[in-house]
Amino acid sequence: MTNHVHLLLTPQRPGAVARTLQSLGRRYVRYFNDTHHRSGTLWEGRYKACLVEDGNYLLQCHRYIELNPLRAAMVDDPRGYRWSSHHALAFGDDDPVLTPHPVYEDLSTDPGTRQRNYRAMVMATVNPQDVESIRRHLQRQHAYGGDRFRQAIEAQLGRTAGPQKIGRPRKENRGQSRLLEPTNLNLPDL
Repeated sequence: MTNHVHLLLTPQRPGAVARTLQSLGRRYVRYFNDTHHRSGTLWEGRYKACLVEDGNYLLQCHRYIELNPLRAAMVDDPRGYRWSSHHALAFGDDDPVLTPHPVYEDLSTDPGTRQRNYRAMVMATVNPQDVESIRRHLQRQHAYGGDRFRQAIEAQLGRTAGPQKIGRPRKENRGQSRLLEPTNLNLPDL
């Protein structure tokens, strides 16, 4: 995109995404600054990332990324966007930096059928709530998937990986306030 990049990565080792993006960022900033005779930072802030559950959630993210140039009115078809994986996944073009995900491979055992299925999935009508959900999960860096997926991630991390209830916890939930029963009080008559 003109002001951001979407990557759908499946790391082989813990911490690989952070290290890859750190290295890429350092090299690209150096290249860009040297090319344009400038210095200083280039990025607006740290990258945002969220875990994505396999299956339909992963395919929805694929579709979201592939259709982003269309939503931005940059192209009329995802194939028209130079920096997209759509060339490889929907038409079989060679892309040396792309390793298809097993979920993509599961679309069909036949490569031609797989590519047609992928293109049909990408070009299917998009539910606006799906687009907004992906954006919200990424912006808040929450795990994108079903409740069981989120709960499994939370159990592994020992912290929340999804939306929390807004507002302060109720006093009785915080354990800071104890209500006394009137029968327990020996108050003098006034």
